[in-house]
Amino acid sequence: MNKGLVIKNTGSWYLVKTEDNQLIECKIKGNFRLKGIRSTNPIAVGDYVKIAPNTEGTAFITEIEDRKNYIIRRASNLSKQSHIIAANLDQCLLIVTVNYPETSTIFIDRFLASAEAYRVPVSLVFNKVDRYTEEEQHYLEALINLYTHIGYPCYRVSALNQTGIQELKESLAGKVTLFSGHSGVGKSTLINAILPDQQLRTGEISEYHNKGMHTTTFSEMFPVEGDGYIIDTPGIKGFGTFDMKDEEVGHYFKEIFEMSAQCKYGNCTHRHEPGCAVREAVEKHYISESRYTSYLNILEDKEEGKYRSAY
Repeated sequence: MNKGLVIKNTGSWYLVKTEDNQLIECKIKGNFRLKGIRSTNPIAVGDYVKIAPNTEGTAFITEIEDRKNYIIRRASNLSKQSHIIAANLDQCLLIVTVNYPETSTIFIDRFLASAEAYRVPVSLVFNKVDRYTEEEQHYLEALINLYTHIGYPCYRVSALNQTGIQELKESLAGKVTLFSGHSGVGKSTLINAILPDQQLRTGEISEYHNKGMHTTTFSEMFPVEGDGYIIDTPGIKGFGTFDMKDEEVGHYFKEIFEMSAQCKYGNCTHRHEPGCAVREAVEKHYISESRYTSYLNILEDKEEGKYRSAY
C-alpha cells in the first residue's frame, strides 16, 4: 500500500505523486464516498491518499487521510451538492481585477467568507494594474484600503510586465497555495510569470463581453521554489456559499463579527433587530456598505434556497 499526494484531477482520473516521487494515474473504487460530505468530487487536489497499485502501472485510491482544511463551494444552481476546490491549504490567493473583467465585491466577499468558514488564510492579488484608468486606479486603492484594514493582505501586480511578481513569489515559499478567481483575471499568466518553465495555456478575453474564457479545465499542483506548491484551479463564475447557517454568516465577516459583540441580542441577524451595533457601524462608516451588502446577499441566497449565478 503506497501513500501519495493528489497533484492533478481531470474528473475521470487522479494523478498521485507517491512518497518516492513516482507519478501514478489512479481511479477511485466505485463505492468510495466520503462520509458526511455530499460532494461532486470526493477527492480533491491536495489530498493525501493511500493507493493500491496494479500490474498495469495504474492504481486504485483506497483511502483518504484526514484533511486539515479545504475550500468548498456550491456545485451549481439549485445544487444540494458541494464541490471541493482543493484540500490541505496553507493559504489562498484570490486573483482580482478592477476591470477586464471586473471582479465584484460580492464575489470577493463570498469567497472570503467561505475561506473564513474553513479557516484558510486569504490574500488578495490585484492583477492588471498596468491597464487601469485613473478612475479605476482610485477604485483599486479604495478596495486595497478596505481589505487591508479588515485584515486581508493585498498585492498589486501586473503579470504582463512582471510588476510585484517577486514579492508574490516570496510569499509562496514553503506553503501550499491555492490560486483562484474569475476566468480572465490572468491566473494562468500570473502562474507563468512565477514559474516560467510551466507555460500554462492562457486565454484571450472576449472583448465583446469583457469576460474571460475558461482555459484551465481541471485543478493541478505545481512545485515552486522553496518547497511550496501552487494549486491552479479552473476560473469560477460565481461563488455559492455552502452549508452556512443564517446565524453563522456574520462570523465569517471579521469586522461584522467583531462589532456584533455589542448587539443587544445575541442571535442578532443585523437586519432589523433593535439595538444592532452592526447596522449602526454601517451608518457611521466603520463597516463598509459593500461588505454589509455582501453579507445580506448571502442571507438572501439562503432564504431563496438557491444560488443565483449572476454573482
